[in-house]
Amino acid sequence: MIVLDASALLAYMFEETGHEQVAGYLGDSCISSVNLLEVASQFRRDGLSPAPVLQLISSLGIRVVPFEEAHISSVAELATVGKAYGLSQADRVCLGLGVFLGEPVLTADRVWGELDLGVEVVVFR
Repeated sequence: MIVLDASALLAYMFEETGHEQVAGYLGDSCISSVNLLEVASQFRRDGLSPAPVLQLISSLGIRVVPFEEAHISSVAELATVGKAYGLSQADRVCLGLGVFLGEPVLTADRVWGELDLGVEVVVFR
């Protein structure tokens, strides 16, 4: 299992650099509902319907993990690290879910690879 960052799903959907590598992980992946919202919001900002995002998630069997109270501590712990590395709240949600689940995270954000959070970070480009 691997936790998808919004950047991974967007790269796959728009066939950006690294989308082939992302495709190899999709069969056994999950995404936080917060990061899925991030992707759907990007579609709306670009004047597109978010429906294809939800259809893709369903067709690929990507598990959507609802953001719950149990995840708050894992994400909040990253607040001090996040400030130093410029991590957004959504970035911390993705990383926090990886920490919570004990699973690696997949992202395009190279700075995540510099973090020592006790979670494997896979940078796909």
